[in-house]
Amino acid sequence: MQQLHIMPASSRSFARLFVRSFVYRVAIAALIAGMLLPATGRAADSFSPAQRAEIVRILREALVKDPSILHDAVEALQAMESKQEAESSRAALAANRGALVDPADPVAGNPQGNVTIVEFFDVRCPYCKRMEAPMAALLKQDPQIRLVYKDLPVLGPASVLGSKALLAAQRQGAYEKLRDALMQTDIPITSDSLRAHAERAGLDWARMSLDMDSPEIDARIKANLRLASTLGIQGTPAMIVGDTLVPGAIDLAQLQRLVASTRKN
Repeated sequence: MQQLHIMPASSRSFARLFVRSFVYRVAIAALIAGMLLPATGRAADSFSPAQRAEIVRILREALVKDPSILHDAVEALQAMESKQEAESSRAALAANRGALVDPADPVAGNPQGNVTIVEFFDVRCPYCKRMEAPMAALLKQDPQIRLVYKDLPVLGPASVLGSKALLAAQRQGAYEKLRDALMQTDIPITSDSLRAHAERAGLDWARMSLDMDSPEIDARIKANLRLASTLGIQGTPAMIVGDTLVPGAIDLAQLQRLVASTRKN
């Protein structure tokens, strides 16, 4: 890397004027990131202690004279990071398109719909429960939506238990019925509460409890967790609409815009 040369005093007045330009503000952001964090990278190590001290002094002087530099620099870095994350997300989705929809996945809406939404959710997640109403409204309004559920138990053992119960209920054709019951209650998920829900839904609890411990269901949950990690999903809910990964809960209008954009593209 080309080393930074500290400019002489006669040139510093020009630098103080140039500091107001947006390009230099972005450069300051990069220097702040490199100088104020631990100097473990090659860029920081390439400067001598005297050079690093001079850079920090110039930065401090510039920030005192124009504090808005820091705000603009942070915004520039955030925009750059957002762009990089979006590009990385699109690449990950493209590389894993075939794994997004497994024939064994539970499906709501129209299985032959022309727009697919893949929803990663945790049955205990309050934000996932917040998505229930807008998603139900979307499915009611738009008969061409295929909604694919990916159980993603990330909130502890009770969530794992809930996911196993749902996938076991699927074997009796009652995945959605049990899911609706669990997503509409705040009762803690335990074996006893699951049995009560299952029996009210007309499920065979003895069969269901055996299926919950099957290696196949355990493998499906682990596959969902691996896929979420590969896609960079860090929490629930997370939805994939077309080529767009949506982290977090959104409202009906946002869902409709995403669906319309997917159809258009």
